[in-house]
Amino acid sequence: MAKALMIQGTGSGAGKSLTVAALCRIFRDMGIDVAPFKAQNMALNSYITIDGGEIGRAQALQAEAAKIEPIIDMNPILLKASGDMGSQVIIQGKVHSTMKAKEYYAFKKTAWGAVKESFERLSQKYEFIIMEGAGSPAEINLMDVDIVNMSMSKHAKAPVILVGDIDKGGVFASLYGTIKLLGRDSRYIKAFIINKFRGDLGILSPGLEMIKDKTGKPVIGVLPYIKDIGLPEEDGLSLQKISNFKFQISNHERIKIVIVKLQYISNFTDFDPFLYEPDVELVYSDNPADVENADIVIIPGTKNTMKDLLFLKERYLEESIKRAYAKGVQIIGMCGGYQMLGKKIYDPYEIESSHKEIEGIGLLNIETAFEKNKTTCRVEAEIVDGSWLMAHGNKNHELSAMSYKPLKGYEIHMGTSTGDIGLFRISRITHHASRIKDVFDGSINNNCWGTYLHGIFENDQFRRGIINNARKKKNLPPLNSTVRYSGIKDRAIDNLAYIVKENIDMDFIKRITGI
Repeated sequence: MAKALMIQGTGSGAGKSLTVAALCRIFRDMGIDVAPFKAQNMALNSYITIDGGEIGRAQALQAEAAKIEPIIDMNPILLKASGDMGSQVIIQGKVHSTMKAKEYYAFKKTAWGAVKESFERLSQKYEFIIMEGAGSPAEINLMDVDIVNMSMSKHAKAPVILVGDIDKGGVFASLYGTIKLLGRDSRYIKAFIINKFRGDLGILSPGLEMIKDKTGKPVIGVLPYIKDIGLPEEDGLSLQKISNFKFQISNHERIKIVIVKLQYISNFTDFDPFLYEPDVELVYSDNPADVENADIVIIPGTKNTMKDLLFLKERYLEESIKRAYAKGVQIIGMCGGYQMLGKKIYDPYEIESSHKEIEGIGLLNIETAFEKNKTTCRVEAEIVDGSWLMAHGNKNHELSAMSYKPLKGYEIHMGTSTGDIGLFRISRITHHASRIKDVFDGSINNNCWGTYLHGIFENDQFRRGIINNARKKKNLPPLNSTVRYSGIKDRAIDNLAYIVKENIDMDFIKRITGI
């Protein structure tokens, strides 16, 4: 069995995911064959592995930090909340069923079997596993059904470092309370890390000694509050704009992109690449005024298309989207948002709600029917007709580059859309990396288009073409932005790893893990 370390937190948002990512990069740079692992993740942000399995987006980022390919065994259980229907339970990359909380807890034995199986496979492949807990290990009402925190630590014989978020306040109480509530299991916790500290470390220092005296466990690091870290949090606890631009352009030249803030928004990291474009202002909003005054409106993916479509209607956002379209604003639908922009959505098996049929927004000439099977695969795509991306009527260099380089993305969706389909010609990479070619995806109607392809805005030239199209409508010249998103993200991981390495006792971690 591989050597292992576990990072747990005093609660959600303490910084577990990014701490694991940083440690994966640190140990990988030391030449150690390291991999991330999270037994059970509850998140609407997911990623598709090369063999078509679905895992949490955080584990994909951690694998990227470790410079390895994400695989399903890094996150054997993924729970995707679906509202009143419960949560979709994904086991080792594939949908098992939708369950209420009590049903899932009764399912513990099967889930735990899958967790152990995945961990064993991962242990045989890598020499060091850095595991992430979930929420708090001290949820006393859930300890008997735990498969992700202390149960996993014991199984892997992994020492635990507990992370507390001082920015929320009460960090010493949360660290001390966690230890006391865990009782005998607290012996697995070897040290603390305090995260998101601002201010004078000298003022904090007495508290570090006091918490050690009270618990017998040292604080091995105090991590500074990092503004605009440039990496996605686990669940986007606050969908805020990152202001990490290379240079600034006067406000009147900005392109305002509004992401409609849905109740069940998923895969919001699709839009992170826009944050680094120098002429873009990115806003998440459910305010009709924002929608109607945008240059680009994007309806994102959702875990419950039917409920979020009803939400748009109830909040009068549907009418705002139509008014924006009539003004010539570029309207984009991603996955569930793409389905909403069609004429109708059918749910004959009541997969998402009790509504078997609902009228869509109607800007695209498509209809969607939900099915019991889920499409999950990586894709390569070609634009069938790129005339809609031509800035000022000429084929600019972005479009020319795209004609030689396929766009990369991935699909995660229930349901199939039919009608005026044919914006992209795609090649699906399915199980065992085989390919299904010449499948068509996406629809366009004047200044409205939609697609099932997640990750498509990570293609730099395509993203710039979308922005330049909006610039053209404002009579602004196209920009030849040189933003390379993959490089920015990798540098952000390096920066995070450097900060963590400089502010925690790495020798302590090496000693307790034997690595």
